[in-house]
Amino acid sequence: MKTDDTMPTNAFISIINRKHASYINQKVKEEKLTYGLYPILITIYRNEGIIQEEIAQHFQLNESTVTRNLKKLEDKNLVQRTQHERKKSITLTEKGKQTARKVMDYDEKWDEKIQDILNNEEYLNFKNTLIKLCDELK
Repeated sequence: MKTDDTMPTNAFISIINRKHASYINQKVKEEKLTYGLYPILITIYRNEGIIQEEIAQHFQLNESTVTRNLKKLEDKNLVQRTQHERKKSITLTEKGKQTARKVMDYDEKWDEKIQDILNNEEYLNFKNTLIKLCDELK
């Protein structure tokens, strides 16, 4: 079925997101991760020592969701939480670092798929448009 250009933009965003989720779930299956866990793992990798509240703010999730996801990552021996006064900092285990590096490659491959469809100018415009929307939408 051909994509209908009369659909609202959120439908296109949803379709792309579901295709990305399917792609990532297939790739991270051997790591025993899911589409919901892998971005948290990557964020911790890029922000070693991040606190739980910052993860919640970054992904616009409630803290109980982040707590559940961190527990799943802890159970897989990928992260560890360390209490510092009233806050817990999150760091990766060695296994977590190895896993994060591996799954970050999947996002690069996804971007390569997009770059195969769009020319360089279209890709840069697309990415800049997404950044602008993320920054500006409240």
